[in-house]
Amino acid sequence: MKIIATNKKAYHDFEILEKYEAGLVLEGSEVKAIRAGRVNLKDSFVKFVKGEPYVFGMHISHLDSANPHFRPDEKRPRKLLLHKKQIDKLLGKTSEKGYTLVPLRLYFNNKNIAKLEIALAKGKSLHDKRESLKKKIMDREARAAMKDYR
Repeated sequence: MKIIATNKKAYHDFEILEKYEAGLVLEGSEVKAIRAGRVNLKDSFVKFVKGEPYVFGMHISHLDSANPHFRPDEKRPRKLLLHKKQIDKLLGKTSEKGYTLVPLRLYFNNKNIAKLEIALAKGKSLHDKRESLKKKIMDREARAAMKDYR
């Protein structure tokens, strides 16, 4: 499994509840651009349109070596491929207040197929964000102390 891009901001802004693996519908040279690492997941989110999940805000840059006459829009909504039961479950959960779907990472699986890991998440309040930041700093200091002790 080769990880191409991660959304670090999602772990800071949201409390991750469940993770799912989804396929992507890509056009033209987008797979080559993903392999080259020209992807940004920072401000992306998943939204349901007519009962089908789409990822919005995911930026895949155009390759210079690709056909210049066919340039897919870099920030176009891309359809996600999930099982019907998963779609129904996620549609029900996201209709509840406070729950959302966020992309966590983009990777190629063992069969060389591009997959997007999405998560059912609940937004953190400012207090929770500060608390998790403090915890992260304390863990880092504890690891450094253990390393110095050895």
